[in-house]
Amino acid sequence: MTKQIALITGGTGGIGTAICKELAGNGVIVVANYFPADKVQAESWLDEMRKEYEHCYIVAADVTDYSSCGDMLESVTDNIGSIDILVNCAGITRDKTLKSMSPDQWNCVINTNLNSAYNVTQQLVQGMMERGFGRIINISSVNGQKGQFGQANYSAAKAGLHGFTMAVAQETASKGVTVNTVSPGYIETTMTSELPEQVLQSIVNAVPLKRMGTAQEVAYAVAWLADQKNAYITGANIPVNGGLFMSS
Repeated sequence: MTKQIALITGGTGGIGTAICKELAGNGVIVVANYFPADKVQAESWLDEMRKEYEHCYIVAADVTDYSSCGDMLESVTDNIGSIDILVNCAGITRDKTLKSMSPDQWNCVINTNLNSAYNVTQQLVQGMMERGFGRIINISSVNGQKGQFGQANYSAAKAGLHGFTMAVAQETASKGVTVNTVSPGYIETTMTSELPEQVLQSIVNAVPLKRMGTAQEVAYAVAWLADQKNAYITGANIPVNGGLFMSS
């Protein structure tokens, strides 16, 4: 059987790395996107990944730029093959209350966290539909569901990402392409490990499971949605938040 190929935007980050490892462990050829200025770090990341996963690659692109994304997709297709699985994982934060938020802080987050999904998916989805198979997974956030103080930009982008999921899912369903969202809650990452202990404890206290999630738990949900056998779930939002936000 021909190996599937997955592209993960923001693939060299914390959650992105866990997704790459989970998919690679399932026999998928993994291509991790990174921001061009981070080339040295990305090459180091690849060296580490290759110690355990042979079929792992990196590709540079500024996901906020449509042309850059087009060049990335062309490079992957020409050098590795057609992309079967897309994980839109690229994301940043620029937290400020709305009254103090600059246009640049708003636009940076919207461009990276939401517009990037259009920039990549729009140029990829037709090929998936023509081949009769595709798995698109968008990484949103619990704060896209419930909102968060100081994150009007981030919450808006992540909420918009699931709206994008539901619309594209309807457009592609008849062609064998599923589109779903995974919404992590508070996850143990390098960034959260630097928070003051008091802040970390207040976060944990708010979660019914009384702990933070792991990147591996998010990756497992992504890999489950990406599986070939998982063909009847589309337009869904899978929460990985320890019960922090529950909805019917």
